Amino acid sequence: MSFRLANVRLSYSHGPPVLSRITLQAARGERVAIIGASGAGKTSLLRLLGAARRPDDGSIEVLQQSPWRLSARELRRLRSRIGVIHQHPAIPPRQRAVTAILAGRLGAWPWWKAAASLVYPTDIAGAEAQLNRLDLGDRLFERCDRLSGGQLQRVGVARVLYQGPDLILADEPVSAMDPTLADVTLGELVKDAAARSATLVASLHAVDLALRWFPRILGLKDGEIVFDLPPVRISEALLHDLYAAETSIPPTQGREPLALPTRGPRQVSGCNPRS
Repeated sequence: MSFRLANVRLSYSHGPPVLSRITLQAARGERVAIIGASGAGKTSLLRLLGAARRPDDGSIEVLQQSPWRLSARELRRLRSRIGVIHQHPAIPPRQRAVTAILAGRLGAWPWWKAAASLVYPTDIAGAEAQLNRLDLGDRLFERCDRLSGGQLQRVGVARVLYQGPDLILADEPVSAMDPTLADVTLGELVKDAAARSATLVASLHAVDLALRWFPRILGLKDGEIVFDLPPVRISEALLHDLYAAETSIPPTQGREPLALPTRGPRQVSGCNPRS
């Protein structure tokens, strides 16, 4: 089991719950997309799975461990097995792309190697290989404050690809990319997860990308899971209800109207989509 949440509730600063009655689990190697309107709780759910937030109520297990029963050292070790891709990667502006990517393994390296890598990159070829997968190899030594939003997102993705975690959590990882690059980037994430039997969970604003790449779709609304289905069972009515408070048309990455799949998502070698 990759993770298990049972009757979880989360709120911020004693305010109203942002997540309520969340019961959810995923096996190792599953690919799960989370969709829903802005403010539905998608980012908060990923923070729980990444052991970045402690729930107010309920229980949570991640990679067969209970994060909030661990010592500080054990919790750091658990987090080093989780790769998090942020919509706006928290990368120092003057840092080079190569250094940002190698930072993906700082938690797994001994302190002396981590310190040395911050001074001079210790695995230039490894970082370049990940950027090449995302059509960004020519920006290996570029300062991150000179990259566009989409390029910076790809650096964040490359960092997690280099890290090779057991659980990948991606929060709107392609929101600043054009449709072609978004498709390529998600494809590389899916291939990497499949090759290593890692679990991939992504929150996506673009419903078409979720339906195209993920065999399991969670619909989140007002902090609660309203459906957990394969793409072929998701109807226009379900999507319109999910986004009713935000828009009359479910958001997509491309300019074409949303076309619901008649078969499952794209097949990738090594993947076993949920039926």
